[in-house]
Amino acid sequence: MLRSVMLRASTSYPFMYRVVRMTSVMAFCLFSLTCSSQSGEEDSYRSARQHMVSQDIQGRGIEDARVLGAMRKVKRHLFVPDLYRPMAYADRPLPIGEGQTISQPYIVALMTYQLHLQPGDTVLEIGTGSGYQAAILAELAKEVYSIEVIEKLAHTAQERLQRLGYTNVWVRSGDGFYGWAEHAPYDAIIITCATPIIPERLVEQLREGGRMILPLGDKPFGQGATVGHQSLTLITKKGEKIEQQRLEDVVFVPMTGEIDKEKK
Repeated sequence: MLRSVMLRASTSYPFMYRVVRMTSVMAFCLFSLTCSSQSGEEDSYRSARQHMVSQDIQGRGIEDARVLGAMRKVKRHLFVPDLYRPMAYADRPLPIGEGQTISQPYIVALMTYQLHLQPGDTVLEIGTGSGYQAAILAELAKEVYSIEVIEKLAHTAQERLQRLGYTNVWVRSGDGFYGWAEHAPYDAIIITCATPIIPERLVEQLREGGRMILPLGDKPFGQGATVGHQSLTLITKKGEKIEQQRLEDVVFVPMTGEIDKEKK
């Protein structure tokens, strides 16, 4: 009886080995196919990103090597919803939820370039959105502090940036109209939502000689229009005064919160 049991065990072993081996091979093949697919997808995104930089940014006159390097490095497709990933490297804004958008790459590059960031700079961003602009800034500056009025977006952006390894970005939910005084003065401030006025508290938090860029104004496109256009404006702080330079017309979603009282 014992011999019979041992015989059955010994004869079934090769079959079990073949099943285990076959299962392992299939698992390895599936893993390899998945990795190959992911690798191919990343290659496609990389190619699209390079084309975006060369055609839509460098091709439109932005030649700053550090800005171009940051735009080539940061993966925009990771900052948009899955539905819009195929369009991630088109030069256009895309929805990110909560009625907000991610700015078109050229505008992100232009606003970043105009700040002339140095590696030791501290930057304040008003309007975190999905975190894409903050990631670009983090590639160029020492510290980035970003405020998002929509709590859900702030939380998601913070998690995303941490997951991607950005340890020099801090995000909080709040009203950007008041800035983030604890970390002032800032070498640069970037406002990524439209405001009809220059927020005085943000100017106060800008260091002497510091630069601020923002979409200024709220002119409607036409009668009955719900969206306005603004002038992308560069501000330089000089003593008790500021210098303004109008760059070009843009369209941004409006700043909300305390700024609404200023509009009335």
